[in-house]
Amino acid sequence: MYCFRRLAITLGVLFYFAGHYLQQRNVELAFASLDSVSSSSYPRNTHSPHSYSYNVLLYASSPLHTMEEESRSRAEVEVSLDLLELLRIDVEHEPACDREETTCSKNVMRKQRNWERRLEAKRSRRREEKQRKKFNKADKDANEPQLSKRVIKAMTKERLEEARGAGPGLCVDLSMTDRLSAKEVSRLACQIRRLYGCNKKASRPFRVFLTELKEDSLLHGECVRMNDGFRNYLIDVTEESWFHLFPSEDVIYLTPDSNEALESVEEDKVYILGGLVDETIQKKISYTRAKELGVRTARLPIDEYMVKRPNSKNFHSKVLAINQVFEILLTFRDTKDWTKALAAGIPPGKGYMVPSSVDTHRLMSP
Repeated sequence: MYCFRRLAITLGVLFYFAGHYLQQRNVELAFASLDSVSSSSYPRNTHSPHSYSYNVLLYASSPLHTMEEESRSRAEVEVSLDLLELLRIDVEHEPACDREETTCSKNVMRKQRNWERRLEAKRSRRREEKQRKKFNKADKDANEPQLSKRVIKAMTKERLEEARGAGPGLCVDLSMTDRLSAKEVSRLACQIRRLYGCNKKASRPFRVFLTELKEDSLLHGECVRMNDGFRNYLIDVTEESWFHLFPSEDVIYLTPDSNEALESVEEDKVYILGGLVDETIQKKISYTRAKELGVRTARLPIDEYMVKRPNSKNFHSKVLAINQVFEILLTFRDTKDWTKALAAGIPPGKGYMVPSSVDTHRLMSP
């Protein structure tokens, strides 16, 4: 504060002297102009006491008055620029408080380091995401013939209709949406859209169910608002509970809190996903519901096929979005390889990665 006060006082003094200097300079310029005009065009009578006033009036009414004003303005501008330059130099060389300058420098450097660290982490995640997409794209057949959009749409519709007739079922349990906030409901509607998009692109799609989805609910309104053509989705939407639609022995409720790891995807089973977003703070909601209804539970084999990725925050989470879990099931159904399926579906931000061949042998050994 002392430095700022000193700087303010210095600037005030400089501006005061600058104004005084300008005023004095203007007066001198005016008299110099008057003397030159009176001596050249209007000779002054030194013997008359009113001769100088008379010459001033002659100058004011003379044609040279405008030219003198222009020259005076240019002189004022030049003086102002000189003073501003002088003030700028004085401010720059004004000594500041060393202690406050050091503290400011440390804060700026700390913020700069934090910003660079976040930027580098974001770039790293983007690179990993590109590599993951490239890995997924490489698994597809490169020699697949190019088809028109109409043909692709017809083939997709045919595959989805076949899956609704026969095939493994995947059900999203939407009975717990009352625990979600409005923002989380919007996120859930977005995840449902991505889930349906993955199922459309799959060569062997699932039969998808959305249970306990009421038309007057907030989630249904968000699905219609955010998802184009939601009412025409080739999925089964019902207000009934999945517990009344499927036999209990054919149901496997997927939850990260289960003690049993999922070993395979069976064609005659129905896999239930809890309609909760991965940002929900409450724990074991879907696991508790499955246990109350007495159905089998299972989790993805993340611990068996992946290792924790070292990171600065030491963050590791097995809680995934419903579309991510569904993508893992689709990939495993096509490849029969959990390593590829988990690598394709689990984002790097969850803190897990596929181990090397040495680590894989270590994990699989008893």
